[in-house]
Amino acid sequence: MQAVRSILVVLDPEHAHSRALTRAKLIAGVTGARMHLLMCHQHHDHSALLSLLSSQLHDDGYDNVTHEQAWHDSLHQSIIQVQQAEGCELVIKEHWPDNPLKKALLTPTDWKLLRYCPCAVLMVRSERPWTGGVILAAVDVGNEDEDHRLLHASIIDHGYAIAGLAKGTLHVISAHPSPMLASADPAYQLSETIEQRYRDACLRFQAEYDIPSECMHVKEGPADVLIPEIEQRYDAVVTVIGTVARTGISGALIGNTAEVVLDSLKGDVLVLKSEEAIAHLEELARG
Repeated sequence: MQAVRSILVVLDPEHAHSRALTRAKLIAGVTGARMHLLMCHQHHDHSALLSLLSSQLHDDGYDNVTHEQAWHDSLHQSIIQVQQAEGCELVIKEHWPDNPLKKALLTPTDWKLLRYCPCAVLMVRSERPWTGGVILAAVDVGNEDEDHRLLHASIIDHGYAIAGLAKGTLHVISAHPSPMLASADPAYQLSETIEQRYRDACLRFQAEYDIPSECMHVKEGPADVLIPEIEQRYDAVVTVIGTVARTGISGALIGNTAEVVLDSLKGDVLVLKSEEAIAHLEELARG
């Protein structure tokens, strides 16, 4: 979080004093980051409201605040174009769950933003203050390739940073697969063997990142089920999750877990991407 020097705050004209702005003020207050307020609208002029909000923020002691209204074809494309132009390292937007029928027929805007935005995105779900709360970091300890190792480091660093910011506690969840009975390797057919391999990997992970045992949760099952389960058990205020995007597969850039859990979680969701994913998405944005 300390590396965030510029925050793009996406505002809804109908909810100008939004949860997104509240979170941006908290982060900017600690990091000194600039806040760039954005309203995406094709037809109505919201410049007066943006000027008023900027003036109020300045009166509250936030000296580095800019604003604009923009529209480029769609909401997620508008946000990404401004994020690129302004060089923002973090986008903050309030998330409203989509109607299930609509979601079945159309890809939700916020899913598109998570897929294609070349920086961290904080989706604000709750009005609850972060102060003193549990921060949940979701990692896949079983994946130890270089991309995942770097992404895991980023997820834990951000988790600790938010916990420090909020004077809260960091918990970590790692899901491991169920036995693969069709596997040719007998080691992968036994639940105990799989769990032990993951637990061994988690012990190394705990030692590397100084995570207390009571804050490390290793569970069998799908991540999109276990992450909401642990979030609700510990009443987490923020869940930090990441993705390693595979270049050239536009429909699967987010790996889907972040999308699936977005409407299942009660608290805020911070989605991080690997450096490879960011580089690829920046290319797409420039194209």
